[in-house]
Amino acid sequence: MSVRVLPDFLINQIAAGEVVERPASVVKELVENALDAGADQIIIDVVDGGRTMISVIDNGSGMDKQDLANSVLRHATSKLPDDDLLNINFMGFRGEALPSIASVSDMSIDTFKTTEPNGWCLNASTGEIRPSPWESGTRIRVANLFVKTPARLKFLNSDKSEMLAVLDVVKRLAMARVDVGFVLNDKWRFPKNQDLLERIISVMGEDVRGQMLPVDATSSSSQMRIHGYISNPTLRRASSVDQYLFVNGRPVKDKVLVAALRAAYMDVMHAREFPLCALYLELPSRNVDVNVSPAKTEVHFLEPAHVRAFIIKTLRDVLAQTLNQNMSQPTIQNEGNKEFKLAPTQTYFHSNAPRSNSVSFAQAFVATPTFNQHKKDDTVATVFEPDAFDLPFGRVIGQLNNKYILAENKDGFVIIDQHAAHERITYEKLRKHEIKTQPLLAPIVISLKSEDVISVLTIKDELKQCGLQIDSFGDGAIAIFEKPADWDLNWEKCFQEIADEVRAYGHSSRIQEKLHLKLANYACHHSVRSGRKLNMAEMDALLRDIERTERGGECNHGRPVYKVISISELDAMFERI
Repeated sequence: MSVRVLPDFLINQIAAGEVVERPASVVKELVENALDAGADQIIIDVVDGGRTMISVIDNGSGMDKQDLANSVLRHATSKLPDDDLLNINFMGFRGEALPSIASVSDMSIDTFKTTEPNGWCLNASTGEIRPSPWESGTRIRVANLFVKTPARLKFLNSDKSEMLAVLDVVKRLAMARVDVGFVLNDKWRFPKNQDLLERIISVMGEDVRGQMLPVDATSSSSQMRIHGYISNPTLRRASSVDQYLFVNGRPVKDKVLVAALRAAYMDVMHAREFPLCALYLELPSRNVDVNVSPAKTEVHFLEPAHVRAFIIKTLRDVLAQTLNQNMSQPTIQNEGNKEFKLAPTQTYFHSNAPRSNSVSFAQAFVATPTFNQHKKDDTVATVFEPDAFDLPFGRVIGQLNNKYILAENKDGFVIIDQHAAHERITYEKLRKHEIKTQPLLAPIVISLKSEDVISVLTIKDELKQCGLQIDSFGDGAIAIFEKPADWDLNWEKCFQEIADEVRAYGHSSRIQEKLHLKLANYACHHSVRSGRKLNMAEMDALLRDIERTERGGECNHGRPVYKVISISELDAMFERI
């Protein structure tokens, strides 16, 4: 069979298979073009989920007659002035969108440029250009999507599902450009020059108000900056629907960023739950490749491990800045009016769980928890500070249902979940201790493909910090020479997962996640139980300890440790306002 050059219409339809997956893809490409044209107001109308009609109107710079003719030619673009694919500063740049859309629909374009005597209208099906009464910006109408490729229609979902996909695209673009106004079907409105936090609320919902934490950090060594908002760990979703990630202003669904976000919340949120975020990463354009896929939603970083580490550290620092740990070490007065500091952080409660003679994985980190006790004249007295009104959690006033500690501080009434509080204390104590390792007389050898061996060895030093001492064992194997005490896993499966993650993301948090799960389970089972009666001294000791504990606002599953009911709220309840 001879080699032949395909006709243009077929080439465009093949390209459309990658660029125009569904109506939402059309909306994305047209709105991105409008943004590149300098529009600050964009109106989108979608009929029947987009299969019947998609209309995008903008107030951008418009096109003259020649530009309009060129706009539907393959790989014709105004967005690569230097022909440099490593210096892309526009949303679109490939010159594929309009000809691809035109090849599978009935498309028309009305546009006006101030240098022209009148507007122009292009019928993309015939190529005819005629004068138009259009007087500002550009309007693109895409009718009968996939009419020229009817087989593609069968793969569309219901009109409602396609409309939800369109809404998601508009939301992501609205989050990318808070300076631009967006209107979708005269129903969803995002005003231009909206405050970022207000746009987050309008996109994600009113329940995020007061629950988002500001992020802003710069890495001077690599000229990176990340800013935006992440959710308090107690605010989460069942899916990643409200995770908005941007690289140099471009909405992306990048694996490196998603993995970094997951790792940052590892200690404060269940693995099957998802935090909310609107994060904007800025870095030199030459350090990121956006020319990865026709949809332009994926990027490649020049140094993915560095990007990931920077994001994780930044987000963990933000999550660690809770009210109680931002406060300085509190001081109180004793009976002799001598100022002294509270005792160092300790774990105060005996475990009710059965204990075996063998040393467990977590017990290798720290001894079994005991009360903080002081001996005097052969008697045992537990530290108790009844006059703690000015401390963050205040003074203990009682216990409710053997489950909640009730306290009073200067702001109002404080309710503390005793199990969640002690679980966080125990977990943080375990996490900060050096891992006890077990040298192996005979190394554990795991067979891997040579490329997987290379991938795993790139994070050799990080695995060592988790208690794993490894090295290559020939070209096709990894050997474990030392591992955390009493820790046995399916090592072959584990290292294959590590290799897969390194190749996909440039990094792997698999071992850290397994370590977290071990410690979290131990902390849960060896903390004071809900339903246990505590005396006043025990409750006070727990409050003083959680005040000095990192991330003390949530347990390691992301549940809240405490709630405060202010005096004004109490007054409102009893109609005293």
